[in-house]
Amino acid sequence: MTQFAPHGQIGVARRIRTVCRLCLAAVPGLAALPSAAQQEVAVPSGQPVVLSEVLVDDSPGETWVRFRFLAPRIARDGGDVDYDVATQDMEHICGSLVLPYLKTYDLSPARVVISLSDRDVPFGSSDPQATQFFEAYRPENANCIWEEF
Repeated sequence: MTQFAPHGQIGVARRIRTVCRLCLAAVPGLAALPSAAQQEVAVPSGQPVVLSEVLVDDSPGETWVRFRFLAPRIARDGGDVDYDVATQDMEHICGSLVLPYLKTYDLSPARVVISLSDRDVPFGSSDPQATQFFEAYRPENANCIWEEF
């Protein structure tokens, strides 16, 4: 079951056991486009990174906000961006896009998870061919504090 709740100019998925795809036209740091998925996010590595969805997840017993990105250059076959470089990109995304997003939409999650995937994989699904990198952060005092999984 998919649920949408209005939240400013975007729909925010509140999920306990469900996941929703969002309209991301008003994400801070991205141009106001019919679909923010058309807009690349600038990262230090220069790889093309595109925001695909934002999920507000209450199911771990506290609020987590998950920012999911497509990053084709992390692919194990033919990709040229490794995990060490991708983690720098994720840290940059947290400070430059995630923190302003949380402030704009008055969200105070316990954790933020940023994921990069070389292909679209539905949340909670498995794709053995996909390369995916994840990092978790605790937003605190306008900083992203890395949290080891």
